[in-house]
Amino acid sequence: MSSLALYRKYRPKTLRDLLGQDDVVTVLRAAASRDSLAHAYLFYGSRGSGKTTAARILAKIANCETRRQKPSFRAEGEPCNVCGQCVVIDTGRSLDVVEIDAASNRGIDEIRNLKESVAFAPVSGAKKVFIIDEVHQLTKDAFNALLKTLEEPPAHALFVLATTEYEKVPATIISRTQRFHFKKIPMATVVRKLATIVSAEKFKVSREALMLIARAGEGSLRDSESLLDQLTSLEDKVEAITVERLIGTVGLARVSELADLILSENVTGVSHYLRNFEDSGFNVVDLNKELIHYLRRVLSVAADASLLDLFRDEFGEDAIATIKTHAAKIRPERHISLIRSLIRAHSEMRYSPFAGIPLEVSLIDFFSSGSSPRVKK
Repeated sequence: MSSLALYRKYRPKTLRDLLGQDDVVTVLRAAASRDSLAHAYLFYGSRGSGKTTAARILAKIANCETRRQKPSFRAEGEPCNVCGQCVVIDTGRSLDVVEIDAASNRGIDEIRNLKESVAFAPVSGAKKVFIIDEVHQLTKDAFNALLKTLEEPPAHALFVLATTEYEKVPATIISRTQRFHFKKIPMATVVRKLATIVSAEKFKVSREALMLIARAGEGSLRDSESLLDQLTSLEDKVEAITVERLIGTVGLARVSELADLILSENVTGVSHYLRNFEDSGFNVVDLNKELIHYLRRVLSVAADASLLDLFRDEFGEDAIATIKTHAAKIRPERHISLIRSLIRAHSEMRYSPFAGIPLEVSLIDFFSSGSSPRVKK
């Protein structure tokens, strides 16, 4: 097994390898193929969606020796990944690619140092690339200093600003960049990438475990790969139960079992389920969160059966059949009220020393507001 972290080992090396960002890739490749990269970009979106990776790929494109020497290759809009410049950038040894973490280098002094560095020509490449991660963390004075640099940059400079909080970046900065939104990566896409890694590394990880890992990553491929790395270093064979115990994520099978008891108005069954769940040491806060998401999907399917197709890649055929069965039991007014109550309970559970009680109270209130609940024999 490689000592290199999985998210670094399997980091995309070309634009076409970026997952879930088709619109961004199309525009950037078109600009690269025409050799018309802008002088400043702003990449924004959720964590782990590929912003910094895309910035490094742009740095390779801007400096790739093969692109400069072969116009036919330049038309592909990608780096070659084999020339000297591509290799040193990939390994983090390039003196012409400067990465700044604005979370810890957020003051005006750091930006002044950057301005001084911008004035110098590249050491060996065609462009000097400045990647500022979490740019929204810069101070007001630092932003003002950066603005002057972005207004009149030298021809050899290329800036890529990355942020998870677009709304905190001043409009004056935004207006001087080309903006690209990086979306959360779909769960099905993350699962496919994790399955590819598992196959290449010869890990033993069940399909349900991969789905739980992807769900825990919440659209972040980097986070999902890091979780996979962690779990495979602890267990020779990773099953869903392993993921549930170690990272607190609740599997679909457990959530749909509870949902079935609730939709069947089985008060006794729900009571026993919750008691056993907590006694087993699972995360009851995560259970409530996943129950909310599951019931929301079931409610959606009850309103429009064609929405089942949206969940097919995410859950698989067996789960789709269960969702369809549960949708037939939905009573909109009653179950919309339940979901609202569970959302309120989730807010209380996160800060309560008695995490399970708000969930239990919500369910008791739900059952007591209905007619003659059926009791498990």
